[in-house]
Amino acid sequence: MNVIVAGGGTGGHLYPGLAIARALVRLDASVVPHFVGAQRGIERDVLPQTEFAHTLLDLHPLYRPQLWRNWRTIRGAASAWGAMGTLGRALAPRVVIGTGGYASAAALAWAWSRRVPVVQHIGDSHPGLTARMFCRIAAEAYLGFPEAEAYLPRGGCRYRDTGNPIEPPPDIRPDRAAARARWGFPSNARVLLVFGGSQGARALNQAVAAWVERGLPKQLCVIWATGKAQYDAYSQYDRADVKVVPYLSPIADAYAASDVAFVRGGMMGTSELCAWGVPMIICPLPTAAQDHQTSNAVALEGSGAALHLAQRDLSAEQLDATVCGLLESPVRLAALAAGATARARPHAATEIAQHILTIMRSGTTGTTGTTGTTGTASVA
Repeated sequence: MNVIVAGGGTGGHLYPGLAIARALVRLDASVVPHFVGAQRGIERDVLPQTEFAHTLLDLHPLYRPQLWRNWRTIRGAASAWGAMGTLGRALAPRVVIGTGGYASAAALAWAWSRRVPVVQHIGDSHPGLTARMFCRIAAEAYLGFPEAEAYLPRGGCRYRDTGNPIEPPPDIRPDRAAARARWGFPSNARVLLVFGGSQGARALNQAVAAWVERGLPKQLCVIWATGKAQYDAYSQYDRADVKVVPYLSPIADAYAASDVAFVRGGMMGTSELCAWGVPMIICPLPTAAQDHQTSNAVALEGSGAALHLAQRDLSAEQLDATVCGLLESPVRLAALAAGATARARPHAATEIAQHILTIMRSGTTGTTGTTGTTGTASVA
């Protein structure tokens, strides 16, 4: 059973698709995923390293501030339509899965024109333009944040509150003291985890560097992932109580060792922290599309899983006050950890795959004719 997974441009639109595809194959070995993405997106580097066949198209986003550049978008869409026709005839997919971003639009439009069932994964609390548009023709949409439904059209699409597909924590969690020892920290240390994605976050890095220079609180240790491109600028801060690394892979040892995390508001990182029950201080990227990271931060703060710290308010002094305020209040820290755990959906990938397999096996075409969010399904 062939299935097309369409999306990319950024990791937030690609990695959920990989998790869903792997869950599909794990549940049914007859499923053969084929990825469709953009030649200019992160998928160009990531997909060749995976086990999946893929096709990269000359796709471009809408250039809103520079309208004259949209000739590339129009040209790319036209060539992608022809390429999708050829690919679709060859694969005859049972379903097309959209994971967001401009890289998914051509495949979703082709599927609709051929009455191939369409489903979407929508990871952020404020859905993007492509997600909102194609929910009008999708059979189902799987929501990383239930708050997203308020922005989506009513009609034939069934919205399911599944959470974001992540690598779940192990059933038996690593011992926290042992995890700290692996970083060279004392067992009684308090640990702050800092990361801003694979590329890092300059504002977060600058604030942490100023804080280290100013002086960290006693017994506080920091695991600080700067991002690969910024590592050289901050590597000199590495010392016994501050471990500076370009990237955390695997990241489980860092999650296991941490009391609290200082992060951006990306959907995957915050979902993983919820699954590990790690309280968050979220400083969203203010220039993210439609300010969706701020929407994520507000949603998580509203549910008691995080504190929202706007970038305009970020400084070494404010970061010190916020972190110390949490670490000096065990009751508040425990409440945030419980709030994060309550938001967790560690088995989202398997749940989403189960729903998709039901559609594939039923031969459903078009929309389902039902609306509204349903609860989570049982997971084997």
